[in-house]
Amino acid sequence: MMRFAIKSVGIIVALFLLLMNYAAFSIWSFSNENQLVKTDAAVVLGAAIWDGTPSPVFAERINHAIWLYQHDYVNFLIFTGGKGDGEQYSEAEVARQYAIEQGIESEAILTEEVSTITEENLEQALLVSAQEPIESYAIVSDPLHMKRAMMMADDLGMEAHSSPTQTSAYTSWSSQAPFLARETLFYVGYMLVKPFR
Repeated sequence: MMRFAIKSVGIIVALFLLLMNYAAFSIWSFSNENQLVKTDAAVVLGAAIWDGTPSPVFAERINHAIWLYQHDYVNFLIFTGGKGDGEQYSEAEVARQYAIEQGIESEAILTEEVSTITEENLEQALLVSAQEPIESYAIVSDPLHMKRAMMMADDLGMEAHSSPTQTSAYTSWSSQAPFLARETLFYVGYMLVKPFR
């Protein structure tokens, strides 16, 4: 009985590691899937702000969305993200101000300021865009975040296209490896709980 239990545990561990490796490969392979098609709006997934300004990671997401707008790939920018601990402003409001300073018209910007995680970013983006002529979306985030974000967007019924930042702050392997490990855990966790939602 003990040998059977040990063998069973070993099989479970091996299967879990196989799943993790497959997920990591899938995330990495999808990371540069840049679907440059015309959509109604770019949804910029929230990221950290530092003392009222976008962090380098967030700034690159905003910059990419601005590029999409300026090159007529989208008609609206939707900035997402609430207030972090100790922050005076929400991520979305900081992004909005940053975009306006780059010459984007305020009428082309929508914001939601309550979300704290990726799935909430997307859910709230759907809500704030409901009163506008918006039916299709370009999802903007860092390349290694795109696989999970696109799966969530699909589960929400969004007509969504992947548009990762082309100038991510995560460029070296030393910065990419922890991000990939984190994303792999979150991606596998989401897949495992999804059937029970």
